[in-house]
Amino acid sequence: MRALLSTAPGGPDTLTIEELPDPVPGPGQVLVAVKACAINYPDVLIIEDKYQFKPQRPFAPGGEISGVVEAVGEGVTTLTIGDRVLGTIGHGGLVEKIAVDAARLYKLPEGRSFEEGSALVLTYGTTIHALLDRGHLKAGETLLVLGAAGGVGLAAIELGKAFGARVVAAVSSEEKAQACLEAGADATLVYGRAPFDKDASKALADQFKAALGPNGADVIYDPVGGDYAEPALRAIAWEGRYLVVGFPAGIPRLPLNLTLLKSCDVCGVFWGAFAARDPQANQAHVDHLFRLWADGKIQPRVTQVFEFADGGAAIAKMAARGAIGKLVVRVAA
Repeated sequence: MRALLSTAPGGPDTLTIEELPDPVPGPGQVLVAVKACAINYPDVLIIEDKYQFKPQRPFAPGGEISGVVEAVGEGVTTLTIGDRVLGTIGHGGLVEKIAVDAARLYKLPEGRSFEEGSALVLTYGTTIHALLDRGHLKAGETLLVLGAAGGVGLAAIELGKAFGARVVAAVSSEEKAQACLEAGADATLVYGRAPFDKDASKALADQFKAALGPNGADVIYDPVGGDYAEPALRAIAWEGRYLVVGFPAGIPRLPLNLTLLKSCDVCGVFWGAFAARDPQANQAHVDHLFRLWADGKIQPRVTQVFEFADGGAAIAKMAARGAIGKLVVRVAA
């Protein structure tokens, strides 16, 4: 089988396609013929050795897959050969075949494409956990989403609206703002490119406050970090919740006096650890997502599909923060 492998730390240009033996499923596993693999920002970090997990090389990036079950290991009763499946695997998805624990997979609903299926669980799973478990978002509250045109950002817009919130989407271009409005955002704002000096940071805080209104944001969903974090925190509501999701713009240092002045919470969101520690709660969230998907309240927005040979280009586009919605690699037809 073919695999797109990281053999040394570096950027997408260091990835190479190589031939590997077909894997064999062990007890509790199934063999999946991978059809599609979604690309996420952790794929940029993991090949550079900047992610919290560092797999032994050589390894394939790609944490979200969909495909067809080709073989079933001992003890598996939930899946059978021929089932169409989707799931998250951490890394290893940019391969033609992979042995996966059956517990990590879900059946892909009829009528849904492999590309859509590969783009669902990580972004929406992270976001539903963030908004409900960590942010305690309630109907009628105001949600500010940073980096709102990316995969998790658009998921936050859709889920925020599904849960009855007013959603303000913050992005870096008018094109991205339009994508957010199409996803259901109530309002948008376009911010400049960091780094910001003191005056620019204050101006961005004022921009957030103007868009949010006098009460500020009850929940702030931040998958961006960097110089955008402090201005956003300055626009939080009394007893608001600031959700720390990711750091493609860098790891910020927040002045903790702001948390005292607003009596607000800063909450970390680590969906992978949550799913491992409380699989029943995570399963309930995934079931909720499938219902919302069936009802048309969420829809994975795959905006570009790359062929397998161009998987490195997909990761490069993600690294450049140029993606709107989800980027997916089509591994096989």
